[in-house]
Amino acid sequence: MNAQTLNDKLELIQWLSTLEDVSVIEKLMQFRKEKTEDWWNSVSEEEKTAIEKGLRDAENKKLNPHSSAKKLYEKWL
Repeated sequence: MNAQTLNDKLELIQWLSTLEDVSVIEKLMQFRKEKTEDWWNSVSEEEKTAIEKGLRDAENKKLNPHSSAKKLYEKWL
């Protein structure tokens, strides 16, 4: 950790110690909770199934080249 990051952390600690706005404190606590939870728990079953299928496909070498994917999705890129 560099000196600037350390100074930023200390400044945040000092600010938090004087903070009285309950709504800001609640938002910060929610942010902290979300950042410590495993992202896998926040995705839907459909997304989990799709990810697992993709991993199986990769393990079985059922992959498409990047150029094919790029061509398929170029209108959104």
